[in-house]
This record gives sequence, C-alpha cells and structure tokens, in this order.
Amino acid sequence: MFETLCSLIPRDADYPARTRQMDILGRVLDGTIYDVLPYEFHDERSLGGEYIPLRQRRPSVRYNLCRVVVEDSVALVFSEGHFPQFDSPDATVRDALAAIAKEARLNEVMIDAAMRGAVGSVALLLRVLRGRVFFSSLATLYLTPRWQADAPDTLEQVTEKFKVAGATLRDQGFEIPDPNGQYWFMRRWDTEWEWWYEPWPVGAPEMPLVDAARSVRHGLGFVPVVWVKNLPGPSASGDMRDGASTFRAAIETQIEIDYQLSQAGRGLKYSSDPTLLIKEPATSDNQIIKGAANALVVSEKGDARLLEIGGTASAAVIDYVRTLRELALESIHGNRADAQRFSAPTSGRALEMMNQGLVWLADNLRISYGEGALAELARMVLRASQHYKLRVNGAALPALDPQAAISLKWPRWYPPSADDRLKDAEALVALTNANLMSRASAAKSLAATYDIEDVTGELATLEAQQGTP
Repeated sequence: MFETLCSLIPRDADYPARTRQMDILGRVLDGTIYDVLPYEFHDERSLGGEYIPLRQRRPSVRYNLCRVVVEDSVALVFSEGHFPQFDSPDATVRDALAAIAKEARLNEVMIDAAMRGAVGSVALLLRVLRGRVFFSSLATLYLTPRWQADAPDTLEQVTEKFKVAGATLRDQGFEIPDPNGQYWFMRRWDTEWEWWYEPWPVGAPEMPLVDAARSVRHGLGFVPVVWVKNLPGPSASGDMRDGASTFRAAIETQIEIDYQLSQAGRGLKYSSDPTLLIKEPATSDNQIIKGAANALVVSEKGDARLLEIGGTASAAVIDYVRTLRELALESIHGNRADAQRFSAPTSGRALEMMNQGLVWLADNLRISYGEGALAELARMVLRASQHYKLRVNGAALPALDPQAAISLKWPRWYPPSADDRLKDAEALVALTNANLMSRASAAKSLAATYDIEDVTGELATLEAQQGTP
C-alpha cells in the first residue's frame, strides 16, 4: 500500500530523486501521506455507481505510530528534564554557553531539529544579530551541502534552492513581474557570506543574480551551518548526505494498522444499523421504516431478517492490530511498555530496563544531535565571539577562549525515585569520606538530579554555611 501511495504523489522532474523521497517521508511523519487519495473511507460508490477500492480511500482512523516513536525518542534526548549541560574546564565558557542556550531557547530548537531530522538529516543555522546569538533548524529537503576536499567533515558551502509561487515572493517584498508564475528561490552560505539571489522564472536559463540588498557578510571564516545525519546506517534516499530514518521500517505496518482499524470501525457502524433482508411475498408495498416501534408484517411464505455480523471479527482485528503494533515498535525500537501494568512506583533503573529499546534509540540520537550537532554549535559560538561582541540579556559577555574544551553532561534517562536518590547519596558519602572522589565531582554527579545549575556556586555556599556559627 505504501508503494501505491508513493506512486500517486506527483513527481517533479526539476528536483532530484532524493528530494521526492525526503518529501514522502516528511508526509508520513506529519500525517499527510493519505491526502493524495481522492475518496473518504465511507465512500463505497463513485458518482457513476462504480465500486471504490479500499486503496483509493483515506482511512478514517489514523494512528501515527511513526510520529509517536519519534516524539518519544526526541523527548528522551532534548526535553526539559533531559537536555544536557555544557561543561568546560573554563568556567567563563561554561557559564556563557549556559546563558546563551537559555536565552536562545536552544532546547526548543534542538527538539524541532531532531523531529525534522527523523527523515534522514537536518541542518542547524547559527546567526549573530546585534550581538545576540540565534539558532534555527532547516529541513534539508532543498539543501545541497559541499564539503572541503581536504577536510571532509568541514562544510565549504550550503545551497538552498526551491520553487515558490510568484505571489508569495511579491508578498515578501520581491519585485515579481508575473505573480501567477513559478520562480526559483536560492540562497547560499559560505565561509564569509550569506548570499541571496534574485528569483528567476522556472524554465528560464539558470542565471542567478546576486541580490545585494539582502545578502549579508557574516565574516565568521566558517560556514555557520551544522549538517546532521540522523542515525548511522543506509539512508532511505540512498544519498550519502543523509543518515538512516528513525521510522522507515514501520511505515508499511502503520498503514496496515490504519486500514484495519478503519475497517473495524466500519463494521461497528454497520452493526448499529444492519441491512434489512425481506423475502417476498410481503403483505404491504408501503415504504419500510426500520425501528423497534415499526413492526414489519409479512405473509406466511415471506420472511424478514437483519443481516448482522458477529463480534468475533472485531475482536480478531483488535488482536491483529495489537500484534502489528508490537512488531512495528520492535522494528524501530519504540516504547512497548504498558503503563496499565504498573501497580506500584517503579525506580528509574527499572523503567530504563523496561524501555531498553527506546533508550538505545535515544542513545544513538545523542551521538548525532549531541556530540555531532549541539557541541559543534557551541564551538561555533566560541569562534563567533572572536568576531562579534556577544550579549546575553542585554549584558556583554566576557572574552571567550575559542580553543576551550567543550563536553556535554547528560542526565539520567528517567528521574530517580526517592530510594534511588538515597542510595546515590550514601554511595557518594562513602566515596568522598574514603577520598576516592572529590566533593566537586560528587556535586556534579547530583547536579542534574537536583537541578543545580551552578555547581561551583553551590559548593561555595556550602563552605560559607559550614563556617557560619
């Protein structure tokens, strides 16, 4: 069925095959993959009286299992309780990055980026405007990266090019002669500039002219874009620019679930209003009105009955769907735990073991979006501070060392229970008393659990309290 849906999506010869494949995966993720089907699920006959096959109907029940798994895995990586802390031996760098991340709402940007990147890849853009740092995510559907020949992990330039309606461009302030036509829009980032080009009509020779009024020189000396491959493994598009999709293996099963549930709903609706069968001869030619208050009288040789269906079919569908869900979640490492089975509070470690598949998926995403994207964005900020005087909350930041080491401190997967916290405290007390761990390291290990943002300040406060009579 998935291949049938793909065949109905229009193919634009002006775009490469990768663009179409990424567009299809995006439609699955946002739930619009069925929009290409012409009929609703309850439409059984066309206007001409012809039977409409199920493959041409949009399912009435939609369970976007793929998006559920993507949202669960992304929440385990970048939600408020799981967002990592920047760590560095340089306290100035550490505090500056924490302040910038909070003002720029970096966790929100990373959630959006990880959601977009579930199709295979995403790009993160850094901008410095009037001293303030801004981050944004870019879908890679229409992006083309180019890496340096002598440094294949360093971008040389990134080009964005796509079609847009002339009326839309005119609303954005472009001078468009034909608002009803289609135009190419293009911009490009390199190590010194963000180039904008004047739109040109689709079908015309490609001769983009630089839009000097909109082009901006950032002068950073590097491309302010981080290209992120979603997961290790072969991409759905077959392109080296993309990683493996988070949900590709479950698409066919999700579609099967949608149609099975729609059919089950169709059967339940029929059971509430079954078809009436009358065996001639009947005693009256009047219009038949079904209902408990309207008796149907037939002759001795006549008969009337309701064409009802048994409930075993619906139960079988539900069991089948439940099995399909288990298989789909297993194939993409989703959460298969049933919250109704919990009869008592469960420790964080028990929840982690119960959802091990989802944890493994989120752990892989930490590599791509954490060390591969978030830490790289932080290094870009340090390098950008050599060109711009950065400001946070209206105050200027002190000078930052662009060579400072940066790492990420990730919190636990699940919040520890009171018993977990007690055991952690007892273990840390034993280690510090035995001089096997410093108080600073012990405080850092508890910082995420107790929401301690400034470990150094917390230790200073403790020393002051101990010295107070």
